[in-house]
Amino acid sequence: MQRGKIVVITGGARGIGAEIARRFSQEGATVCIIDREANDSFVGDVGHKETIERFGARVIKDHGHVDVLVNNAPPLMRGISTCSYEEFQTALAVGVSAPFYLTQCLLPHFSEGASIINITSTRQAMSQREGESYAAAKGALASLTHALAVSLGPRIRVNAIAPGWIDTTGATWQGVDSAQHPAGRVGRPSDIAEMVLFLSSERASFITGETITIDGGMSRLMVYHSDGGWSLTVPEEG
Repeated sequence: MQRGKIVVITGGARGIGAEIARRFSQEGATVCIIDREANDSFVGDVGHKETIERFGARVIKDHGHVDVLVNNAPPLMRGISTCSYEEFQTALAVGVSAPFYLTQCLLPHFSEGASIINITSTRQAMSQREGESYAAAKGALASLTHALAVSLGPRIRVNAIAPGWIDTTGATWQGVDSAQHPAGRVGRPSDIAEMVLFLSSERASFITGETITIDGGMSRLMVYHSDGGWSLTVPEEG
């Protein structure tokens, strides 16, 4: 179903991005990735405008068009207590400006029926302490998703996936780490990759502008002190 497609993935050298790239390649697609880490495609930082331009030009020179764009490169996570203005701007550059500008650079070259998939996060709608830069970038990317869907349809569909806890280390999580999820386990990169493949296929031709949460049910779990065996310890004052 993906055979012959030209697929562009940001942050594709490791973690979720690497699994997405592997699955597309497995199905016969040609994958072009950009990542700051060493890879066989393109090494660069999508936080820089000129890098996005060079990467986009390379993709079009080599392949002529794009069928799928996956904006996956993760923004910096810093909190209100420690995040500098410059770090916050860097997070927004990678997490929001890069998906916008790469889409704009590639826009004349998307094929009919192309698909853009933005990897957001459940942190777009819920937070832990000290995660402001990441949450802001992911929330903005979720809004950018439905805005682009309206502007680019019907030629291009635009959707987002919001992962929850996805382990990218290959560790085996047991006990409460798994049990707290209604699905009974911690997520895997393959859980996200399979949805990316679905959203980029004709089977999803009537889906656009959506953010699909994949978090094992955690964002639907109501948590109250002393309920279901969960309790909160409040630090003593003074």
